[in-house]
Amino acid sequence: MQEVLETLKQMNINYKIVNHPPAYTTELADEYVKGHEGVLSKTLFLAGKKDRKFYLIILDEHKKVDLKTLGQLTGDRLHFASEEALQAKMKLKPGIVSLFGLINNQEKDIQIYIDKVLLNEKIITFHPNENIATVFISIDDMFKFLDNLNYEYQIIDL
Repeated sequence: MQEVLETLKQMNINYKIVNHPPAYTTELADEYVKGHEGVLSKTLFLAGKKDRKFYLIILDEHKKVDLKTLGQLTGDRLHFASEEALQAKMKLKPGIVSLFGLINNQEKDIQIYIDKVLLNEKIITFHPNENIATVFISIDDMFKFLDNLNYEYQIIDL
């Protein structure tokens, strides 16, 4: 968590953090941040055919995603990446996938897709690579974070 917060400071990104007990589900995390402004996000770490490519999908946590339709948008046959791939690429455990895990992806080989509905929001939430807190940043700062890490991203209509 400290690495995430230090990175945000270095990037001059303002944030608000809400510390809470471990949240192993989005429903539980929602309870801990109830009443705070911001869209609650869901971040999916997916793999393509034969695990050759990896994808990070960022969307509103209440939105359902059809992997077949998403695969058509990415041009790949998608499935949830293995625990081993998640650990190797982002140094994260299942249930704690976050935009901030990109800090750990030295190869810069994860493709980023963001649901365009999020562009209507001002603030978005992510775990700081641990499930004991929730970080609130502006949507603009989410893009600033990606730009600072030199990630390209695509806005898609989910």
